[in-house]
Amino acid sequence: MFDYLTLKIIWWCFVGILLIGFALMDGFDFGVGMLLPFVGKTDVERRIMLNSVGPTWEGNQTWFITAGGALFAAWPLAYAAAFSGFYIALMVLLFALFFRPVGFDYRSKLADPRWRSTWDWLLFIGGFVPPLIFGIAFGSLLQGVPFHYNSEMRLAYEGGFFDLLNPFGILSGILSVAMLCMHGAAFLLCKTDAAIVARARIALKLSAAITVVCFIIGGWMIATQVQGYHITSMPDANTAFMPIAKTVERINGAWLSNFQQHSALYLIPGTAIVAALLSMLFTHLLRPRLAFIATGTSVAGIILTAGVAMFPFVMPSSLQPNSSLTAWDVVASHKSLGIMFWVVVFFLPIIMMYTAWIYRVMRGKVDAQHIEDHQHSAY
Repeated sequence: MFDYLTLKIIWWCFVGILLIGFALMDGFDFGVGMLLPFVGKTDVERRIMLNSVGPTWEGNQTWFITAGGALFAAWPLAYAAAFSGFYIALMVLLFALFFRPVGFDYRSKLADPRWRSTWDWLLFIGGFVPPLIFGIAFGSLLQGVPFHYNSEMRLAYEGGFFDLLNPFGILSGILSVAMLCMHGAAFLLCKTDAAIVARARIALKLSAAITVVCFIIGGWMIATQVQGYHITSMPDANTAFMPIAKTVERINGAWLSNFQQHSALYLIPGTAIVAALLSMLFTHLLRPRLAFIATGTSVAGIILTAGVAMFPFVMPSSLQPNSSLTAWDVVASHKSLGIMFWVVVFFLPIIMMYTAWIYRVMRGKVDAQHIEDHQHSAY
């Protein structure tokens, strides 16, 4: 069995893999939902867009559920702190997600244009709001969350919902929306044709440009305006200890320290930018699969950049830096991490193989003829 320190690092990687998997697999579902009222101009075009993701979106949710379960099991303190600090935001997120299953099932039940238009906009909300909240939440993590632990390890959160709506948080939210919109547009290039592809190409180029600009501005703010966190002393990382047992200080530019210590890590944000630019090029050259690979690479690179910058911090505290949660002190017991390690090793490949098989079965484009042939079963 691995020692405690190794398992802590492994579980940091596991959580990162699950979050990236969620962003890649469910991200283009969100993107298609955001684009639905704008790229689809007729009812048939919108049904084509819905049927491009309809057979697989529920399976893609597996990554979201698995990531949430892993967070609860491996990082219980982070799970508790997140649901205390971001409670209202998470409730808004949850109710926005409700529109997706209901919208997919009920949108085409009636032929009334007003009925279908209403569900189109509700599906837009279900695609737009979750990425926005996820982005704002990550922006808040980088700035620090207003919570602290007392000597009895009771958590106290002293922030409010509107505290999340600061310039850097909003920029992070826009970045999240733009990158998933870009990913969704690339998926439409692969799964649809005709007028939808023409509009999706425009949407991809615009969202990719916004992604690059927001990512660069965010990097500049991280380097010059947002204070990062640095551990100055703590107990042995191979042992179990409470978050308040360590000493943490806030320093300008501290989020760049991992990149400065290992310069090769700069390839990650560089790859994210280059991949987004390449997606625009591949879109112009009518290479949809390459464009989709490029957008996925960009999304993964952006998330990895944030993870590398924050490591080992999971949820920094802006009120009492010593209360910040890190990969060393937020985790479950050694035995729990060891048991769950083998659970992940067994089930994660199954999820990946099942996902690959489903997309192989569902490969091919969706067109108007498909909708005509499946009037009662199509979305």
